[in-house]
Amino acid sequence: MVKGRLEAFSDGVIAIIITIMVLEIKVPHQADLAALRPLLPVFLSYVLSFVFVGLYWNNHHHLFQAVRHVNGRVLWANLHLLFWLSLIPFVTGWMGENHFGSLQVALYGVVLLLAAIAYFILTRILLSLHGRDSTLGTAVRSDFKERISVVFYAVAIPLAFVNAGLACFIYVLVASLWLIPDRRIEKTLIS
Repeated sequence: MVKGRLEAFSDGVIAIIITIMVLEIKVPHQADLAALRPLLPVFLSYVLSFVFVGLYWNNHHHLFQAVRHVNGRVLWANLHLLFWLSLIPFVTGWMGENHFGSLQVALYGVVLLLAAIAYFILTRILLSLHGRDSTLGTAVRSDFKERISVVFYAVAIPLAFVNAGLACFIYVLVASLWLIPDRRIEKTLIS
């Protein structure tokens, strides 16, 4: 199967996810700057989630640049990833509305953890389809960032019940690890 439909569908779902998140930011009825102050937690949770969804879109795009074709297993693995990403607007809104409460920060981390695992599974299924010696196999040989992200999420989730701010800091740390697109794929495609 060709990969174009999968990429187009994924792009559409991710665009909808971002749209849903921004629609959760309710416009205040007052006209002064003070009316924006209560929206600060909602806005901060939106920014964090926008970055995460953008990172997934960016890395998904890079990943599929090294993919020649897909099969049914890849389609289901991709849907698995999109399922967890589609929950990000819910946990984002709940976390922002509750001013980064412990339970909300922990659930946010659970969704991020499961999305990271789903991305890892998608990558492994693509590797099994294309082989370790393929362009993709060469590009993703080291999976340090994927593994350390999962570890950080696993630490941050229970930590949210002790210190939600520190758990959020760990989420920001994971996002910062991924801000630079996956250069392994770019380097492999250029050489």
